[in-house]
Amino acid sequence: MRFAREPQREGPKANDQIRAREVQLIDESGTNLGVVGIDEALERAREAGLDLVEISPNADPPVCKILDLGKFKYQAQKKAAEARKKQKTVDVKEIKMRPNIDRHDYDVKMRNMRRFFEQGDKVKVTLRFRGREMAHQDLGYNLLQRVKAEVDELAKVELEPKLEGRQMVMVLAPRAN
Repeated sequence: MRFAREPQREGPKANDQIRAREVQLIDESGTNLGVVGIDEALERAREAGLDLVEISPNADPPVCKILDLGKFKYQAQKKAAEARKKQKTVDVKEIKMRPNIDRHDYDVKMRNMRRFFEQGDKVKVTLRFRGREMAHQDLGYNLLQRVKAEVDELAKVELEPKLEGRQMVMVLAPRAN
């Protein structure tokens, strides 16, 4: 015969879901009442018109607090949303160049690259070789070294220049201030 498993729930255990015989009880005002039996803890929660919520299940005995479960879940949800809002996602922007790039085009690409670093994004510099340019890979390597030297104070090299087929790739990440 198989045993029925309790369905997975989100959030802490509350009231009758708590399985410990004794708990460390904290009342609604935050006062530590010490170790009490689960029946007494549930009775005190009912008297207060609130829920008994397991705050720290891994402690010995588990720590339970008398509070409003709905309000507790709402506060936890708000805290998680606030943490997500403050999170910064790092994008990888790509700058494409050619080995014999013109001076003005190079300056425009460098200006864009600086802007990306200021926004906190990583930059992938791709240098594409066509036809006979493959015979002069040293020109491409020198160009990437020049880029690296120019943005040295703003960014650090995350991936050194390496050849992948007909293109040379280098990844730069902004320096932490």
